[in-house]
Amino acid sequence: MSRRGPVVGLAPVRGLQPLRPAGIRRPSATAARDRVIRALALAEPILRFDWILLAAVLALGVTGIFLVWSASRPELLQAGADPNTYLKKQLFNLVIGLIPMVALGMLGESRLRACAPMGYLATLVGLVAVLSPLGTTVNGARAWISLPGGFQVEPSEFAKLGLILITARLLSMVDIEDGRPPIWAVVGALACAAPAIVLVVAEPALGVTMLLVIVLVALIVLSGTRLRLLAALGAAAALGALAIWRLHLLKPYQLHRLASFLHPAADPAGASYSAAQSKIAVGSGGLLGQGLFHGQLINGNFIPEQHTDFIFAVAGEELGYLGALTIIVLLGIVVARGLLIAARADDLFGLLVAGGIATWFAVQAFINIGMTVGMVPVTGLPLPLVSYGGSAMIADMLAVGALQAIRRRTVATRPRR
Repeated sequence: MSRRGPVVGLAPVRGLQPLRPAGIRRPSATAARDRVIRALALAEPILRFDWILLAAVLALGVTGIFLVWSASRPELLQAGADPNTYLKKQLFNLVIGLIPMVALGMLGESRLRACAPMGYLATLVGLVAVLSPLGTTVNGARAWISLPGGFQVEPSEFAKLGLILITARLLSMVDIEDGRPPIWAVVGALACAAPAIVLVVAEPALGVTMLLVIVLVALIVLSGTRLRLLAALGAAAALGALAIWRLHLLKPYQLHRLASFLHPAADPAGASYSAAQSKIAVGSGGLLGQGLFHGQLINGNFIPEQHTDFIFAVAGEELGYLGALTIIVLLGIVVARGLLIAARADDLFGLLVAGGIATWFAVQAFINIGMTVGMVPVTGLPLPLVSYGGSAMIADMLAVGALQAIRRRTVATRPRR
């Protein structure tokens, strides 16, 4: 019998695993890898958001929730209602507002441009509906549409973003060599914006009208329009203002507000009452304020509309100069990030949209704070991202979402170093 050596490979070798053909993975590992890839693909647009802008927006929103809670609590307690009603509503407004902000930010600039006409048309439909029997009159202005469940919609808030989007699209759709839109493009933008402005005037909402006109002029200037055309538009605006004054087209309450601004001591218990009480509240806060829920004028409900138009007075009395300054700084960050996004935009549409939104927030914040401290006449413009209001909060969040959409395109097209 011949001797044979050991047969190699028949006995199992301890510590070694059976070999798998190349390219074949475990099913569980492949599925997990695919899930991670899909999650990263969904999160990629959000990772390109401007997180400094988002942090400032959230800080303003949370601050506004507490200020609205403090401002509305005394009146609700006096009426025997739930003192946390407006706290819950404003928290709901902020959370709901985040949804369209993220959705619009993920939509992208190209789709934002494509949706501009439909968004503006929807705005016009809402403004027309306000003047129909569906509209509700509050404080002399027919600006709201009542919905079931106690909710209201204010279409003029959405008109701000709608006007910016359609004007930016019209001014940027012409491919020209010298970078300046032709006269017919500017005239077309003015003609397209006119219906929204006229409908807002008919409500009447003088503050929103002023804001829309300022934003429209800012967009025309940012588009690079020639100086002689800008001079002609300025002359036309001056003639229009003179005609409004001469023809007595202003409402009586608007004239009273203007008169109280020019002569604040003439009617301290009437038209000048809100502005006078607001200045007293801001001045009584001192450096650190009287503390949240401890403002004497706020608890006494001496300031009309203190949870909406005069929310900055609540901040001044209860949070003091430092708290009011913090709100101004946060608003400045939002405006500065908007201007930065505009400066880095790689096309005219993105520049105009971001610049228009930054102008909107800056002018509205200046007017609201200015009327609180007596620098400008009293208007019905809320403090962006702070004052109570569902329509205002959602419109502001949509504007932030538009900024994020333009920011995403800029980051995506920026060359890597």
